Amino acid sequence: MTEYEHPYHIEVTAESFYLADQSDPDEAHYVFAYRITLRNVGSVSAQLVSRHWIITDGNGDVQEVRGLGVVGEHPELAPGESFEYTSGSALTTPVGSMRGTYQMVAADGERFEAEIPEFALLVPNVLH
Repeated sequence: MTEYEHPYHIEVTAESFYLADQSDPDEAHYVFAYRITLRNVGSVSAQLVSRHWIITDGNGDVQEVRGLGVVGEHPELAPGESFEYTSGSALTTPVGSMRGTYQMVAADGERFEAEIPEFALLVPNVLH
C-alpha cells in the first residue's frame, strides 16, 4: 500500500505572507498571514477536531499552540474534498517557521494526525 492508498490521509499545504501594514519592526513586531489547504487524499471521510502548532522565531524560541478546530470550524472532508482557510501569527523576529499537526477523526471512528509541513515566515528581502 502506498502512502496515497492509505484510507486516512490528509494532504496539507501552506503559503505565508508578511503583513507590513500590521507590523512594527521598530517594536520587534512582525505579523504574518498564512493560507492552509487541507485535501483528503484518503478513502474515508474525516473531520478536523483540533490543532497543534509549533512556532519557532529567528532566535530559536519555540511557542506551542493547541486548540479546537481551525478559524472556529471543524471541517469534514469527504475523499477528494478540500478546505482552505487563512489565519495569522506574530513574531518578535523578521524570520521564523511554523509546523504542526491536525488531529482528525475518520468517519469510522479512527483517530489520526495530518502533518503540517514546516513553512517559513519571512519578511521580504531580509535574507540575502
